[in-house]
Amino acid sequence: MSNLTTPKSPAIANTTEANLDSNTLKYQIVIVGGGAAGITTANQLLSKDKSLDIAIIEPAAQHYYQPGWTMVGGGVFKLEDTARNEQDLIPQGATWIKDYVTQLDPDHNVLLTQTGKRVEYEYLVLCPGIQIDWHLIKGLKDAIGKDGVTSNYSKDYASYTWEVINNFSGGTALFTYPNTPIKCGGAPQKIMYMADDIFRSKSQVSQRTKVMFCTATAKMFAVPEYCESLEKVVARRNIQVNFKYNLKEIKAETKEAIFDFTTDQGVEEVSINYDIIHVTPPMSAPDFIKESPLAVKSGTSQGWVDVNKDTLQHNVYPNVFSLGDASSLPTSKTAAAIRKQAPVLVSNLLAVRASSSLTGKYNGYTCCPLITGYGKVVMAEFDYDNKPVSSFPFDPSKERYSMWLLKKYVFPWLYWNRMLKGKLFEGDRLKFLRG
Repeated sequence: MSNLTTPKSPAIANTTEANLDSNTLKYQIVIVGGGAAGITTANQLLSKDKSLDIAIIEPAAQHYYQPGWTMVGGGVFKLEDTARNEQDLIPQGATWIKDYVTQLDPDHNVLLTQTGKRVEYEYLVLCPGIQIDWHLIKGLKDAIGKDGVTSNYSKDYASYTWEVINNFSGGTALFTYPNTPIKCGGAPQKIMYMADDIFRSKSQVSQRTKVMFCTATAKMFAVPEYCESLEKVVARRNIQVNFKYNLKEIKAETKEAIFDFTTDQGVEEVSINYDIIHVTPPMSAPDFIKESPLAVKSGTSQGWVDVNKDTLQHNVYPNVFSLGDASSLPTSKTAAAIRKQAPVLVSNLLAVRASSSLTGKYNGYTCCPLITGYGKVVMAEFDYDNKPVSSFPFDPSKERYSMWLLKKYVFPWLYWNRMLKGKLFEGDRLKFLRG
């Protein structure tokens, strides 16, 4: 099936699942993951060289614009607004293998899938996304999706979040943040501020409601300028913030949230009764990454794909690259980060293929549109040094209605029509606004 021997017809390769009659498949480039990173990278590679033989391994039939799930939880979008058929997004000239990867063997340039296929490659791009570890919070798997326990970190519960918030009649509303890396680090706060707006729109509910943010971190945000803005937001809203509180158990029968509270003297167990709770679960790299030779073996990045933070090339295997949530890149895991990572990866992979030097360099850019209420967004853009890097000619730490319009209208359009097609470039956002 590989065009290393016989070139494939584009008509055969276009948006179709691979012919899985053979147990062994061969491709020049295999991309593991058909989410934002995988589709964007495949399109950018093919825009540089249409003759490339690329396979995308992705088990899901539906592709979701996951940054939109906060808006689903806030009643702004419907879940179906965030979904497209995966098949419609696979680029012309790439082959879709609808399967799960179960094992990586980089010493032999091969991987295995759940259906028993052996897929050989010359170059490997790992971008399978992040793994949600619901099981690490005792009682959560049985509790979630009912009796006020919800999470926007799954398509299965984002709509329920809106139901919970909109029907809330008062009491204690908890919002949590875990002690692991997560995708979209601002999302646990975004839904809290939107919920608080809904509560305040109903005077009787507001009068008998306590909103609490329980976070395993020691501050509101890693970047000082944006942290200061968020501190003002929670103070203005009279939201109680409990730092160094890590959720470890849900007792649904008594509606208790059990936290480990880290102090200078050690760790204390704290119980807080809730009426509703939005849980941000622990997350990690997929198991097949963690268990492979390609993962970081120790330290704070343990388990993630071990890549150079500048070039996105693997630190041991030069024909392997990674971007997105599963990579060890020390920046926030967002779709906006992928937008900047993909061109660097594509440039450097093609350079390796051509035996040239790697010139692409990623500076850690990421963006987190921090919704601080309906109609208000702090556009938090920053780099590896946690320094603001604004795309706009004004103070990025301020709440702005214009940034809300970007979040609600422009970013989804750019995602589907530019980024996934490999065409997003600097200035697109402003050009869109100008029409």
